[in-house]
Amino acid sequence: MSEARTASRAVDLEISGMTCASCATRIENRLNKLDGVTATVNLALETARVNAPEDTPNDAIISAVEATGYGASVADDPHAVGHAGNTAESRTPDGESDVSGHESGGHGSHDHMAHDYDPRGLKKRLAVSIVLAVPVAALSMIGAWQFPGWEWVVAVLALPVAIWGAWPFHSAAAKAARHGSSTMDTLVSIGITAATLWSLWALVVHAAGGSGVHVYFEVAATVTVFLLAGRLAEASSKRRATSALKALLSLGAKDVAVIDHDTAGRPTERRIPIASLQPGDLFAVRPGEKIATDGVVVDGHSAVDESMLTGEPVPVEVSIDSAVTGATMNTSGRLTVRATRVGSDTTLAQISKLVAAAQTGKAPVQRLADRISSIFVPTVLVVAAVTIVAWLLITGDWTPAFTAGVAVLIIACPCALGLATPTALAVGTGRGSQLGIVIRGPEVLESTRDIDTIMLDKTGTVTEGRMSVARTTLSAPALQLAAAAESGSEHPVARAIIDYAAAVPSEGRVSVDKFTGHPGGGVSATVNGHGVLVGRAGWLSELGVTVPADAVTGADSDRAPGSALTPGTTLVLVAIDGDLAGSVSVTDRVKDGAADAIAQFLQLGLHPILLTGDREQAARAVAAEVGIDDVIADVRPEDKARVVADRQSAGAVVAMVGDGVNDAAALATADLGLAMGTGTDVAIEASDLTLVRGDLTVAADAVRLARRTLSTIKGNLFWAFAYNVAAIPLAAVGLLSPMFAGLAMAFSSVFVVLNSLRLYRFK
Repeated sequence: MSEARTASRAVDLEISGMTCASCATRIENRLNKLDGVTATVNLALETARVNAPEDTPNDAIISAVEATGYGASVADDPHAVGHAGNTAESRTPDGESDVSGHESGGHGSHDHMAHDYDPRGLKKRLAVSIVLAVPVAALSMIGAWQFPGWEWVVAVLALPVAIWGAWPFHSAAAKAARHGSSTMDTLVSIGITAATLWSLWALVVHAAGGSGVHVYFEVAATVTVFLLAGRLAEASSKRRATSALKALLSLGAKDVAVIDHDTAGRPTERRIPIASLQPGDLFAVRPGEKIATDGVVVDGHSAVDESMLTGEPVPVEVSIDSAVTGATMNTSGRLTVRATRVGSDTTLAQISKLVAAAQTGKAPVQRLADRISSIFVPTVLVVAAVTIVAWLLITGDWTPAFTAGVAVLIIACPCALGLATPTALAVGTGRGSQLGIVIRGPEVLESTRDIDTIMLDKTGTVTEGRMSVARTTLSAPALQLAAAAESGSEHPVARAIIDYAAAVPSEGRVSVDKFTGHPGGGVSATVNGHGVLVGRAGWLSELGVTVPADAVTGADSDRAPGSALTPGTTLVLVAIDGDLAGSVSVTDRVKDGAADAIAQFLQLGLHPILLTGDREQAARAVAAEVGIDDVIADVRPEDKARVVADRQSAGAVVAMVGDGVNDAAALATADLGLAMGTGTDVAIEASDLTLVRGDLTVAADAVRLARRTLSTIKGNLFWAFAYNVAAIPLAAVGLLSPMFAGLAMAFSSVFVVLNSLRLYRFK
């Protein structure tokens, strides 16, 4: 193979028309048959990530997708893959260009399927079907309400439900049939169609009402309503799948103050859109502004809040020649920065690419019901055909033959199979919301089954994620003076001291004058006539304050027995009128219940690992306090996903718990992502489970609830399937009429619902 042929590239596709896991599998298999191509299709995102040789044209890749009966287009921007509203060009089977918005459902002739499963379209079908199906069910099941000719009224009401309401199922079944396969939609369509055709036949042949002849329009109508409700929930969850990327991209600055020079050489500023910024441009960043893009400081001193990327609450001091990252926050001094990377090359853009790649790269989950239907549907069709032929050979009469055949199809109607997942998921997620757990979808439940490793971010996950005073040697009056001096600063350490002092009784009002912030040192101010200095020991020494050696060594050793302090403690000294008054220890405390959560993870058979960007010493101290033996520290945000992937390559099935933007790619890469609800929107959207309260002990509850819900779904599927298998032979030999087949099918649905309701007992 030539060198040119060896070179490969990644192509991101938007796919339209997929309705189930088998659709994604067919597309993936077709793409993988192309020479040198490896592809992964993501059903939830409706995207495909294709790694193809450089000399493979995009047209060939798109044609391969279209050959399977689906629409495809190359995404204009890798960040925008799957974004609703993106406009892209795709080709119809005739080879003509079709430019349309994905939001409106337009990828040419293929996109009628995407439109059928659009949440708005499903809502309309469901609402109309419910209105029509309720009187159908009532008239069919309550004998006292039946009047002469009621069957015709039921027929008029049920036909729109069975045809228009169930059209998405019929359409998807027809597409699968054209490509020689069957799916859950095939089962649904067959069941609805069989009940409807039999009822119409019985009604027309026995126009006078047909004594002893039963119609089953209520079967078709109720099955349609149940399954439309389940499909609506599924379609809505798909639409939320790309919001992680949208949230990431919204974090960046929208415009920037570029520094130019006038004709006299004097610097001037003008604001331009961030997209117009070029590498090498100088731009100004004022206190409280986001840094527009990655760059290097050429003038100024400040503290930059990088918690968006690193998760660490203490701002980083920057000065000339310091590297800064786009979308981080300048907290104090004015900076002049030279742009080094812009657009898709920035750190934020790289993280968004990681999230997109991780989400697209997840193997599509094969729905259990679809796997069953791939074998079950052909079998049912064969059994029904054999039944009709056998009865004709034995009796020579079409009526019992058709009755037995339809009974087979009706009892095989997958109402219970279709309800198995959505009802258990609805109850499980409902119970989860009561416990502060948000489960994203059925794929999540399958992920919890084999989890054996759980990685936890430190800041905001195991610790509180904010600075607070752990200990002070200051007297109450000195503490009030220090807090007053810090009142002009927005530094997290200053806020911690101010909040702590607010809870201590004060002796009258304070007056602050001559406040000055000293980046990298501390603050100075005149408070009630006293000169107050608050800051680092070295800075106070430079200003002539005598600092004893034992005051400095307290930075890492200031740990009261049983306290929640970590070696990440920041020691702040306070001098009043030139004399040392005492110190304040500020730290990020370990969350209450964190140690208990780790113990529960161990009971669940999970191996906990602390994964953090913090330094090794601080990370190991926190790990030791909560009972974690395995620590991976000093990890940059862009490397967290790689660490997760490395563990997966070694055979581990990994869950990740985090709360920040820096965790988003790792959450998306992990087999199971759990986001703290107190964290960023990006982390929450990239996760599979969200812990609303931010309590780590809820993570263990989430795993247990997800596993219980999955076992309930599997139990539902087993009993629904076993029920059908047991009843089909009875229908085939004429021991189960279509009427009783409909009742039996309804009972199996009731069983599934009752079994699912048991999840409300979860504690």
